[in-house]
Amino acid sequence: MDLNLQITDMAGAAPAHSAVIVNFVAAVRKQLKNSTCFVYSDNVQYKWHTEEGGERTVIPDASINCQTKRKRGSNFVGIPRFVMEVISPSTESYDRGEKMELYCQQEIEEYWIVDWREKRVEIYELDYEDSMPRYYLWKIITEANKDELKLLHFPNVKIGFDELFDEIEM
Repeated sequence: MDLNLQITDMAGAAPAHSAVIVNFVAAVRKQLKNSTCFVYSDNVQYKWHTEEGGERTVIPDASINCQTKRKRGSNFVGIPRFVMEVISPSTESYDRGEKMELYCQQEIEEYWIVDWREKRVEIYELDYEDSMPRYYLWKIITEANKDELKLLHFPNVKIGFDELFDEIEM
């Protein structure tokens, strides 16, 4: 049995890290009401097969899933359409490397990397190069261009930059 687990020390996460997740989920949840999609915070597990033939379980900081019936036990086996990771010093390299690659392999349409310390959002969109999935950086959103923040694959769902970073003390 290959568990292929990655241990990441999450103890002591900054309150601001959690606040960004809560702000996102709270804003998006009410806008998805009465749709087939749901937004989840960082307590939902996804279990997927990898290109190498193994199985991986991941817990994104936030996700929007429109395949909520595809579950085995408490794990989703379908893929979300959107994933957001809020980086911290202990998880940044994993979120930008191995986790991002896994999301790309699973063909998750949109991936946000949020840095609460810099108040910065990197928006990546999935596309294909020679029929291989690849993430392209669509835009980096900061205070300077905050009005351009949007979910690419959910155009009717709105979240403002100030709303995402509400109550984040620097």
